[in-house]
Amino acid sequence: MEIKINKSTLSLVEGDITKQDTEAIVNAANKTLRGGGGVDGAIHRAGGPTILEECIKIGHCETGEAVITTGGNLKAKYVVHTVGPVYRDGLHNEPKLLQNAYRNCLQLASSKGIRSIAFPSISTGAYGYPLEEAAGIALKTVITYLKEHSDIEVVRFVLFGQKALEVYERKLKTVTGNG
Repeated sequence: MEIKINKSTLSLVEGDITKQDTEAIVNAANKTLRGGGGVDGAIHRAGGPTILEECIKIGHCETGEAVITTGGNLKAKYVVHTVGPVYRDGLHNEPKLLQNAYRNCLQLASSKGIRSIAFPSISTGAYGYPLEEAAGIALKTVITYLKEHSDIEVVRFVLFGQKALEVYERKLKTVTGNG
């Protein structure tokens, strides 16, 4: 599924984020930037040791913030690492922190002249953020950013599994008033 927002294209696909041909992919990292499970582990395995070496030099990343490294052995030239919130109950600033994670990735990409970026569904794996709620925050944040900035031409959400894709498709229709 794909929609146009000004000159930009926002698309939703099911797939493997490590195989994306966008200029940058986003890693749902942990604060230590040392790799881990899920998306984080997959990106570090596919990208090779260069990414970890750069992450070690950077040191850490706070929740809601974003840092950038090269893409190592990935098709993507860059990896934007962001730390999403661990979901407790939605009453501990989790929505704002998740919104910040997406926005800071986009701002960092813009500042580096990156024209295409692929996101996973941040915080919805091991960090336990409810998929429905996280999808709404992710899509609203990206759409708002693209309405205000025309420098990023492609934003792709690469979702793990058919269920996640369906949730994002449904949310996208709701957020854009088409559903």
